[in-house]
Amino acid sequence: MKATQKLHDVGQSLWIDDITRDMLDSGTLKKYIGEFSVTGLTSNPTIFDKAISKSTFYDEAIRKLVKDGMSGEPLFFELAIEDLSRAADMFLPVHERTGTVDGWVSLEVSPLLAYDTKATIAEAKRLYQKAGKPNLFIKIPGTKEGLPAIEEAIFSGVTVNVTLLFSASDYAAAADAYMKGLERRVAAGLSPDVRSVASVFISRWDKAVMDKVPDKLRDKLGIAVAKKAYRAYREILECDRWQRLEGLGARPQRLLFASTSAKDPKAPDTMYISALAAPNTVNTMPDETLLAFADHGAVTGVLAADGGDFEKVLAEYPAVGVDVDALGRQLQVEGAKSFVKSWQDLLASIETKSKALK
Repeated sequence: MKATQKLHDVGQSLWIDDITRDMLDSGTLKKYIGEFSVTGLTSNPTIFDKAISKSTFYDEAIRKLVKDGMSGEPLFFELAIEDLSRAADMFLPVHERTGTVDGWVSLEVSPLLAYDTKATIAEAKRLYQKAGKPNLFIKIPGTKEGLPAIEEAIFSGVTVNVTLLFSASDYAAAADAYMKGLERRVAAGLSPDVRSVASVFISRWDKAVMDKVPDKLRDKLGIAVAKKAYRAYREILECDRWQRLEGLGARPQRLLFASTSAKDPKAPDTMYISALAAPNTVNTMPDETLLAFADHGAVTGVLAADGGDFEKVLAEYPAVGVDVDALGRQLQVEGAKSFVKSWQDLLASIETKSKALK
């Protein structure tokens, strides 16, 4: 049995953090679903930028859209929604078989809106309605300004993948926004069954301190942070507030481990996948990590509900000059900036390609 199937059997969903038109046309995504237990998909601007700028798979579609007078962001969203709609249809059997728990794809609002609550709300609603797919999440960043947008989107019935979370406190804030949206739906006489995932980024922690800590602490921080977030996740699922909502028909906002490809060339390429096996969670990974885990990965156990040894591990970092809480805040700011840079690169690639194809 492949390690990917074992992970699936533990109860963790494996999602692929990639999408290209070639994946859809060549049958690659179909293979991932059939052979590697992949049950969902995430996307981001960097993925689309590489797919559009470094291949010809989108040329015909871009040429047609340019001829129709489209450019920039509107042109991109036409391409992205077409790809993600096709992927959503491929995952629809999983979505239906799991009672809408799994089988999701994700589309991101413009990162330029990360600190604009009102604009994020409007764009999330627009994209959700435009796509018209029951198994599509709209990605909204869990920034201070993004939290009220998440609440409003959930209240409006928009399914949300909360992104740019880096810590247990980030996750708890996202869960609070989710529950507030559901509570408003209950008060308005609406169904509280509006799905969401909360994406906590892992590998960027270790990349940030890789050359600043002794070897004994190298590649330990991301997993410790993930374990702390998992404890917070389990605690929320057991709290009275959530159980009241669940009794009214709400379903959990699942914890998703993102950024799980190893950034340290000295580290095992599957370390974050093996270390973060946990029931009722999601792990989204790029192609190379998925294939590596299928080839030589191992499931050696599952995360302890109390997070295991994370407190002991985290306590070692201040002694070597790492303020973990401050680093978490810094990583979210840097993450938002990197998303904007990726978005700008994407739009520049679309403009270059559009001019070349006129």
